[in-house]
Amino acid sequence: MFHTWVLLVMMVLAAAPPAWAQSGGDPPIEGPPVPIAPEAVRRDEQKRVTLRATRVTAMTFDGHLDEPLYREVPAASDFIQQEPREGAAATDKTEVWVFFDETNLYVGARMWESEPDKRVATEMRRDANNLFNNDHIALAFDSFYDRRNGYGMVANALGGMLDFSITNDQPNNNWNGVWAVRTGTFAQGWTAEFRLPFRSFRFRENGHVWGINFRRRTSYNNELTYLVPVRAAWGRPALSRMSIAGAVGGIDVPSKMRNIDLKPYALGSLSTDRRAAVPFANAPDGNLGFDVKWGVRQTLVADFTVNTDFAQVEDDEQQVNLTRFSLQFPEKRDFFLEGADTFNFAASSIGAGSTGGGGGTQGGGQNTSTTPLLFYSRRIGLNDGLTVPIEVGGRLLGRAGPWRFGALNIQTARRVEARANSTNYSVLRVNRDFLRRSRIGMMVTGRSPAAGVLPGVDGGASVAYGSDLTLAPTNDVAIVGYYARSRTPGRDGRDASYRGRFDWNHDRYGVQAEHLAVETNFNPEVGFLRRTAFRRSYGQLRFSPRPRTRNWGPIRKVYYLATVDYITDMANRPESKETQGTIQMDFNNSDSWLVEFGRNYERLVNRFEVGKNLFVPAGEYAFTQIRGTYTLGQQRRLSGGITVGRSGFYDGFLTEITWRGRVELQRQLYLEPTMSWNRVDVPWGRDNTNLLSSRVTYTITPRMFVSALLQYQSRTDTFTTNARLRWEYQPGSELFIVYNDGRTTLSDGFPQVENRSFVVKMTRLLRW
Repeated sequence: MFHTWVLLVMMVLAAAPPAWAQSGGDPPIEGPPVPIAPEAVRRDEQKRVTLRATRVTAMTFDGHLDEPLYREVPAASDFIQQEPREGAAATDKTEVWVFFDETNLYVGARMWESEPDKRVATEMRRDANNLFNNDHIALAFDSFYDRRNGYGMVANALGGMLDFSITNDQPNNNWNGVWAVRTGTFAQGWTAEFRLPFRSFRFRENGHVWGINFRRRTSYNNELTYLVPVRAAWGRPALSRMSIAGAVGGIDVPSKMRNIDLKPYALGSLSTDRRAAVPFANAPDGNLGFDVKWGVRQTLVADFTVNTDFAQVEDDEQQVNLTRFSLQFPEKRDFFLEGADTFNFAASSIGAGSTGGGGGTQGGGQNTSTTPLLFYSRRIGLNDGLTVPIEVGGRLLGRAGPWRFGALNIQTARRVEARANSTNYSVLRVNRDFLRRSRIGMMVTGRSPAAGVLPGVDGGASVAYGSDLTLAPTNDVAIVGYYARSRTPGRDGRDASYRGRFDWNHDRYGVQAEHLAVETNFNPEVGFLRRTAFRRSYGQLRFSPRPRTRNWGPIRKVYYLATVDYITDMANRPESKETQGTIQMDFNNSDSWLVEFGRNYERLVNRFEVGKNLFVPAGEYAFTQIRGTYTLGQQRRLSGGITVGRSGFYDGFLTEITWRGRVELQRQLYLEPTMSWNRVDVPWGRDNTNLLSSRVTYTITPRMFVSALLQYQSRTDTFTTNARLRWEYQPGSELFIVYNDGRTTLSDGFPQVENRSFVVKMTRLLRW
């Protein structure tokens, strides 16, 4: 099987690029030709759109759109609904323009409003996902016009900013570019003006045609509209569908750019640790380091990091875990976030427009997917919950025609208290695009010495490698698969993992089917493996009708889902079985509710802990779970979801009440509380596992905010505080002031400090 897979990979990788790429010209436009001045926009019968970018010599960047050029150059308009009525004309008018000069691309947008007093604008914090729930204007552009990849920017009326990269039609919020937006208001609506420096992103040299699309959200009617129409089944990520985006022509990109960015940092700190082998209090420290980004050319970028520091990164949100498997937490460190999409392995290209999906998240937001990761960047620089210093690292990201590749090498220092050797991590990734939206690739990861080797002891290296395929024959169908193996000292044979998945994602119907296998000795030591030695078969059917008459009242869409999840060990003995039915209802005001009914079977080989010194013994268990959730739309001052469940749980019962919400006190001040109460009552005892936390955020400007994450976990008897001030005092340059406090609640009196730190860090972006 493996040799057949490799042969397929080699055949596709060897395919020649198209003729236009070999000649260095522009790819053919899939739509109307570029308009000729004074015309600025053209549409054809298929509703495809082509814009003309207009060169300017002087631009007043203030967000008001009152310069003569906004009257002289025709706007692109006639946006089309995705929600609530796919294909219908937008209720409110939107106008957009594209301009450029020697150094920047400019995009202007004017949003007319029939009910301006109902505009929702509550978020200013940079890169806050809640921005998607505000009234906003968003754009996505494909600067190589490869119909797959690109960049996106989002802004609301307050000047709140969010950006993302796009890989194979899928968004990745990890990208942070240097750009700016200004906004303004007028009697019938609001305006936005984007300034996008060419050097902040990569583009095809000597190219004149880009892909482009726009999205607008209006909250009062919960409407999503696009310049180029998209399918309702694609959901919110539809803006990233560069494969169906329009085109903008006439752009003259800079011919030569140095593209060297140097970002040094200076840091000072005071720290206390009363759990250390030799406790200390208020110990001063300082540090220096830097990152360098070199755009060798537009298609090749090299990054270097020396004495890397992540003191400004926010703490992980604690989770309630009542399973026997470890949790996977998201990466938050900027160096590893940038370019992360290049190193994704076996990622699907179909955007989720449906509920469910065969694992993923539970209450609390934790990732519960059983699919292994060949590369999980949190393996680097973290061990046993402690940081491990990164001495030096490098990354190379590039593309050549349909090829994309990435290489990463990191050297960490030895840290005895974290039981970490000085370790080298390496990753190599190669992809090749083929057909319309399909991709095939290979990945190799290595760690030397292997994990588990004691500090100071020589150990062999571990390696994992594999190939993956994403095949998307239509806009609604994706077939995803991979085959991977690992080599770990002392673990020979039965070291493979493979997966095949089929997705058909239509708005009204959906089908998912998957088979996944992880053999006993498969061990990707630079990756993540939540569950070992198992086979999984999964299937889901979805029926999600939309009301076609007014008899449904406020209901926008209903989902009916039936799911079967069957997991065995490698000897085909059942380990976990779940049959689940879900009913969900979405309302026109963006509220929703769902109810889940599940019948579960678990076979435990070993006992596992579900509370303080409360264990479920090995054995076979069958039980029924029922859970309901009501979610209030984010446009409300009080929003979020509340989940209530009363379920069977290993010959006992589990009662749960969880609320994850948002409370808007002022436009600039809000709380994001999480309250989770879980009562476990089993024959071997009973216990409560509770989590109380809240993020408090005050946004001063779109580039400056103060936030504090307060968390109490009853199971570990801990109370933690992580407070941060982040000020981007000029684009790309930042000041951080961070206070961390960890306390134990086991003491009789006020919670006692176990560790504490105060850090001031400043970075400065220098560009040549």
